Amino acid sequence: MIELTKTSVMNLENAIRGARNPMNSWAKSDSAYDEDGNYVLGENDVGLGMRLCRAGSDHRKFIRQIFVSVDILAPLYWWKEFDTYKVGTVANSTSTMHKIQAKSFSRDDFSHDHMSKTALCCLDSVIACLEEQRQRFLETKDKAYWYDMIQLLPSSYNQMRTVTLNYEVLTNIYYARRFHKLDEWHTLCDWIESLPYAKEFILSLDEKGRD
Repeated sequence: MIELTKTSVMNLENAIRGARNPMNSWAKSDSAYDEDGNYVLGENDVGLGMRLCRAGSDHRKFIRQIFVSVDILAPLYWWKEFDTYKVGTVANSTSTMHKIQAKSFSRDDFSHDHMSKTALCCLDSVIACLEEQRQRFLETKDKAYWYDMIQLLPSSYNQMRTVTLNYEVLTNIYYARRFHKLDEWHTLCDWIESLPYAKEFILSLDEKGRD
């Protein structure tokens, strides 16, 4: 299970202006803001961007300046894989260290969409144990019960992070993970495909453009 919400794409105007710096070709820019305040790329700027992206990572530096912020709710087992992408990303997460005892445990706190009945029974037993230790911790403040929760917590536990990254990172993620066995990566790749100008700057890259 994965949910992506509150998506914001930023700095498109500055990024495309910077893409024209090497050739001093700013006069050829044909992008502008529409009536709703959205920055819309013109045909010239889209064409330039696509050529730079297909020329390889040394030439498509401008997409590193297209920033994306998104809230991601996903299980810990997925976050362990996402943490591979440390360069060009920032994330603030909800804290199990500080807030694990703040609310009661339930199935909805865990990714269980692919679990068998047997696995669900096991999960329910773990949830019951976690909730019992949570209540004991709240009553006694004994750190031993807190450690029980922290060390027993399954990797299917869902954590929310506010993540900031850029289109270069998203390019790396897309081509590395689009055929991954975890469904969460497929959902993330579908989200990448939906971003402004992802078709032109990310999805159109051939093998040469993904060096």
